[in-house]
Amino acid sequence: MPADPAGPESFVRSACLLSPVPQVAEIRLHLAGDVLALWQRTEDGLGDGQPPPFWAFAWPGGQALARYVLDHPDLVAGRRVLDLGSGSGLVAIAAAMAGASAVVASEIDPLAVAAIGLNARANEVPVPVIVGDVLDGDGDGAEVLLAGDVW
Repeated sequence: MPADPAGPESFVRSACLLSPVPQVAEIRLHLAGDVLALWQRTEDGLGDGQPPPFWAFAWPGGQALARYVLDHPDLVAGRRVLDLGSGSGLVAIAAAMAGASAVVASEIDPLAVAAIGLNARANEVPVPVIVGDVLDGDGDGAEVLLAGDVW
């Protein structure tokens, strides 16, 4: 957890601005402007060796996948979706907006979990989060597996 006594959601709010995503303007995310400065801030607050703050940026693969899902809702409509390595939750949010019957975001970073919750609420969609590695599981019953920028 961040040194901030208010917790990870407060940290995300203080580090990011709620902004439209460039290639997916119908979705707004809590985004940061400088990856290195934010990474240094997480290390200053949590100690050395923190993972990069992937959750604070709309990476190109995630933007492309979210755009594709929104433009082709039949891919997910009425289906259970798992967004692997969800980061900011961008792809999971797109799936929910495209009519998925249920969407679950999988993430191992506690700050990403906070960002996903904030971002889902900002876009008025439900996106529960599985905290931890789901690669050895059954995908939580998902019919569609989405993964943007995880490789």
